[in-house]
Amino acid sequence: MARHSGPVLVDTNVILECWRIDAWKALVGGYGVETVEDCVIETQTGFQRRRAEQQIDNAQLRASLTAVQKVGNKEYAAAAVRDALFSSLDVGERSLWAHALTRSEAWVLCGPDKASLRLGVRLGFRDRLVALETLLNDVGFRSKVSLRTNYTAKWHAQALNEIIVLEGPKRP
Repeated sequence: MARHSGPVLVDTNVILECWRIDAWKALVGGYGVETVEDCVIETQTGFQRRRAEQQIDNAQLRASLTAVQKVGNKEYAAAAVRDALFSSLDVGERSLWAHALTRSEAWVLCGPDKASLRLGVRLGFRDRLVALETLLNDVGFRSKVSLRTNYTAKWHAQALNEIIVLEGPKRP
């Protein structure tokens, strides 16, 4: 598959994982990385439970992103009526999907949460769901620290296959 050249939408977990393995500069250097305000806020919570090297500087994070999107009630409502699963997502993921669904260009979404992946499959966006490992490999990043399992391409493919089997063919 060719390297994606459009916007890459990332959730909080992807930001945290990139920071943990020192891959953030590689990711934002290779892609137009965007997120939503709620995901940025989530990166700033839990500082007391993180080691110093895992703490994310808010100003540095915002400056490195192509955009931090704001999501309003109109976007939330439009996403909520598309699928009931939307309301079960975490706040950041809900905001990210509400924003993604307003876009017309060829975006991809990177996030390891199974409920988020399931929503993407149910809404017909399976081909736009991408593993962090795939993105990092495509920009030539090789970490000295291993990615956690749910950020790998293998885990991502297995999770999507499980979701597709669970969802099965829909009949009216």
